[in-house]
Amino acid sequence: MSTAALKLVARAMVAICLMSKPAAALQEVSLELVLLADATGSIDDAEIRFQREGYAKAITDPAVLSAISNSLLGRIAVTYVEWADQSSQHVVADWAIIEDQASAAAFAASLLAPPRQAYGRNAIGAALLFGKMMIEENDLYGMRRVIDISADSANNWNGPTIEEARDAVVDAGMVINGLAVLCRHCSGRPIAYDLEQAFEDRIIGGPASFVITADSAQTFSDAVRKKLVLEIAGRVPRQRYGPKPAGYAPKPR
Repeated sequence: MSTAALKLVARAMVAICLMSKPAAALQEVSLELVLLADATGSIDDAEIRFQREGYAKAITDPAVLSAISNSLLGRIAVTYVEWADQSSQHVVADWAIIEDQASAAAFAASLLAPPRQAYGRNAIGAALLFGKMMIEENDLYGMRRVIDISADSANNWNGPTIEEARDAVVDAGMVINGLAVLCRHCSGRPIAYDLEQAFEDRIIGGPASFVITADSAQTFSDAVRKKLVLEIAGRVPRQRYGPKPAGYAPKPR
């Protein structure tokens, strides 16, 4: 089936679904995407800005804009949230429709100005449930709904467990993808477990879910760009995550 035909089918499907929705008007998009960015204690203020700049660079990349224009409806909705402990999830950039270079640039600019507000120890379960709420309570209707969480560990020190949050998100028809970020200001990889495997086993979920590794400052925006292109296209990477360094051998969990 051609791309044009797929877009017609997609619009028909959205129209059918909208008929069962309340009277409130819903904006149709190919994808609803919540970007949950790590702002826990291992992330200092310089790295907060570094992460935001990486996402800003990625969202305006020509490859990402091409993926958006070639999506079923030609537009996506994105929001950027920083998370830390169970009571600390803060919207940096609220929902925005991205359909061209101008709207992508406006969203990118909105990431850079707000001050940091999230602090505390890892509460991945609470972050996932916050992302679920962001999707359920918006005025959008997406063909797909994805929560993308970045973290430099798979620890969950407070709040709901990762497992119960992941199951609630997946049961709601949403997908969880992961960005495994190697800590630049501590020891790099966790020494007691394989970070990407922990994402695979405990955090991601739903059809075609995947993990991408951001293994250095130089490759961070490239990893985010790759992840965004895959998410918009609804695909998984050929290589599920980056290679481990020579001699790397995590301790058994």
